[in-house]
Amino acid sequence: MAFVPTPHINAFPKDFAETVLMPGDPNRSVFIAKNYLENAKLINDVRGVKGFTGFYRGKKLSVMASGMGMPSMGIYSYELFNFFDVENIIRIGSCGAISKKAELFDILVAKEVVTDSNMLKFYNKKSDAVLNGNKFLTDVFNQTSKELNAEIKEAKILTTDSFYFDDKCIYEPYEKSGTEAVDMETAALYLNAEKFNKKALAVFTVSDNIILNKHLSSEQREKSFNQMITLALSAAVKL
Repeated sequence: MAFVPTPHINAFPKDFAETVLMPGDPNRSVFIAKNYLENAKLINDVRGVKGFTGFYRGKKLSVMASGMGMPSMGIYSYELFNFFDVENIIRIGSCGAISKKAELFDILVAKEVVTDSNMLKFYNKKSDAVLNGNKFLTDVFNQTSKELNAEIKEAKILTTDSFYFDDKCIYEPYEKSGTEAVDMETAALYLNAEKFNKKALAVFTVSDNIILNKHLSSEQREKSFNQMITLALSAAVKL
């Protein structure tokens, strides 16, 4: 095992809870720690990727940003699983719908993920491999959503390496295969969870519909993201 702290996380295994919530934005990890966790302590600030550990309803939980894209998520989830004794990572973020089936404000759970990334070959995966979210975590989220009267949808997600495309038609083959939304991180998280026999699940708020050119306002994003955060925290206390 490599040394800890690592080049990217200035902490030790005991600093992290077994379950880590991972938004993409470092400012959102600060927001969660400040507004939801009790006795939150800053445990990482390398490269501005802030991580905290605190308590939610008496349960020790951590929150740390993943940054943007598969390389960033790949590094942080690899190190958390392999060096810091983390057992569960729950990604909480936004996604863009590429299907008329996914509407703004929807909360999606990434049951299946496909990707256009070359990272697959480094994990000995075929380019059309389908990666799966952890079934146990999915079941916990489904149970929790019923308790909170919050509707969630299990969905197939595309993780892509590119944010900007000149031609939206690039999404058509994915939509036809049942893919409902796109993000830039989840495939890397699921690859590392499989590699280290850990649990991972990505949960999203649909903030944009790329096909229909619809977008949430900043105020709408904040309100809907708070619902997703509460759902994720309520599920995490059961782990």
